[in-house]
Amino acid sequence: MSGEQPSAAQKEASRAQSEADQGKGGKARASRLQSQADRAAVPKHGQ
Repeated sequence: MSGEQPSAAQKEASRAQSEADQGKGGKARASRLQSQADRAAVPKHGQ
């Protein structure tokens, strides 16, 4: 880890994934949120 705090999107994705893992549904939503958070966390080229 780089020592950075997770973004709000990453926290929301983690919470949604946790709920999905507990059988509360929302697996597609959790996957979508995780993908969005992952894309947002990738540093842009040249930075």
